Order: sequence, then structure tokens, then C-alpha cells
Amino acid sequence: MKILKPKFWDQNYFTFLSILLFPISLLYRFILFLRKLFVAEKKFAIPIICVGNIYIGGTGKTPISLKICKILKEFNQNPVIIKKNYKNHIDEISLIKKHNKVLTSEKRGDAIIQAIEKKFNFAVLDDGYQDLSIKKNLNIVCFHGKQKLGNGHLIPAGPLRESLDALKNCQIILINGNKDLEFEQKLKRYNSKLNFFYYNYYSKNIENFKNKKLIAFAGIGNPQNFFDFLKENYLNIVQEIHYPDHYEYKEKDLEDLSKLENKYNAKLITTEKDYLRISPFLRKKFDYVKLELKFQDEEGFKNNLKKLIV
Repeated sequence: MKILKPKFWDQNYFTFLSILLFPISLLYRFILFLRKLFVAEKKFAIPIICVGNIYIGGTGKTPISLKICKILKEFNQNPVIIKKNYKNHIDEISLIKKHNKVLTSEKRGDAIIQAIEKKFNFAVLDDGYQDLSIKKNLNIVCFHGKQKLGNGHLIPAGPLRESLDALKNCQIILINGNKDLEFEQKLKRYNSKLNFFYYNYYSKNIENFKNKKLIAFAGIGNPQNFFDFLKENYLNIVQEIHYPDHYEYKEKDLEDLSKLENKYNAKLITTEKDYLRISPFLRKKFDYVKLELKFQDEEGFKNNLKKLIV
């Protein structure tokens, strides 16, 4: 979804816009309720791990999906990532292809059938928690420690794709950030059996950008999280430029960025997903921050995945 998230989504109180849009959110909630009544769930011959979210976008589903595949390969398994074929998600598909096999289709179920035919023995859904047509063996819901639930309302009054009641189908909560017992307890009201794991990002090439003036730009779910990461690593960011999620960079956008580069005598840096959305012929002026994901309790998380291996 191409969207530049409104600021009121992450404010912890009612705003004029959230109140104005609240009736539409109620209608959206009713539509979700009807879907759950009429969609039939299908079971597949291989284990299905779903990496999803409730807060819309920017929760790290793709890096987590890749990490899960890496762990499964350590267990001598043959996983594939399943993506629904959204045209504007080509950046995520390109990123996955650099590290793992991926199958796409208009329906996730069709891609899972392809996976079985191609002899993969695990399917990892990158997104799909709201896809009720697939029986999942393990449901993982991702949050960022800074945004958490935003203002707690469903779209469009807030950033939630569905209500927290949906957590009753979840087994694992992954949080990008530090341990937050208060947030854990809030989510456990909806499912007391939830297991919580925390992770952080580390950069593989951060030293390349030290002691330089930098212009950072990003068109991801929560660009501010990327900019904050750069500043937490003591990089000199002279300007931050936000674009909508999955933004398709046009030649004019890149020309404008190049003008800023000359104006500030600074280097242009972005995320790997954004970098892959830039035409290969124009990438040489840009660089990206290589990120690595690390769990705070990786052994504990691995033990949960081992349970699925028969």
C-alpha cells in the first residue's frame, strides 16, 4: 500500500481527524467480522509459518521472513517465501530474491501449491495474517517498539489492520526494540499464551558513512525509524526526506535528490529496499545501509521453530 502515514495515527489521544474517521473504522470492523464468517480455511501438506502484522506496514516482516528461512536452512530444511503478487511490492520481492527463494501469485494458496510441487518443505508467508483462507502452523505478529499500536484505532482512524482480538490466533509476538513488560501485558489480555521475542538491527557497513555529511531518504512503512537508527549510530544527517511506502522513484525525484547532494556537499544514503527501487542505470550516485537482524534470545526463538520439524 502506497501511503504516507498521517501523524495523528501515532498520537496517544483522540484528534479531530481520528474522531471524524471513526465511523468508517467501525464499518471496516464490521466488514472484517463478515469476512471471518464466510471464508473457509484450507490446510496444506507442508508447514506454514505466517509473518504478519496488525499495525499497518513498517514492522519488519520481510527481514524476519528471511531470518526464519536462514534458521530453517540451518536445520537442513528447504523453505520458500510466499508473497502475494502486488505490483508495487517489487522492491520486497527483489530483496528476498537476493537471499532466498520466493514464489508469488494472485492468491497465496496457489503459490503454496507451487511450493509443494517444487519440493519445498516449508512455506513462510511474508504478510498474510489477515488471509483467512490458509491454515497456518505458526502465526507470528510483528511490532515496532516505537509505534506499538499507534493510537489504537482501526484504519482509517488509526493504523491497525484489525482489532487486537485477532491475536487469539497468534503464538509469537516479535518486537523490534527493548523489552517492554507493560506492552506485553496489554497484548496478553487478548491471548495469555503469547510468547514474546525481541530483536534489533545492526549495520554491516555503518563505518562507510562515519565522518561524512549525509542526506538520508526512505520510502518505507516508517521512515523515521530508519533515520533514528542512523542518528543512534552517530551519523551526521543533514537532511531527512520521507516518501510514501513502496514509493516508485521517478527520474525527477532522483534529480532533486542530486541537487540536494550538491547543495549540501553530502552523500545520499537510503535503505536496501529503496535502493532496489532505483533504476540500475541511476544507482551509482546512491548508497544504502546494509542491515542485519539479531534476536536477543535467538536460541529461544529457534526452539519454537524446531517444534514444526517432523
